[in-house]
Amino acid sequence: MGLCFPCPTEPEPGSPSPEEKRAKLAEAAERRQKEAASRGVLDVRSVEEKRKKKEKLEKHIATSGPPPAGGLRWTVS
Repeated sequence: MGLCFPCPTEPEPGSPSPEEKRAKLAEAAERRQKEAASRGVLDVRSVEEKRKKKEKLEKHIATSGPPPAGGLRWTVS
């Protein structure tokens, strides 16, 4: 009654190796990140497509360089 130790006749439960433990923790972290990213989103595929399109546009803008010197200018008065 109220013993904190296992019975001496029962074998001690084995603990997983550090590699197995790391792999399980990494899987759990990836699963949590995936669930958090899709929380509240009805169509995950469309969100991914929009994100990729935005990244592609940003990359294109970054690689295109500065606009030409003869471009349009506007002022606010």
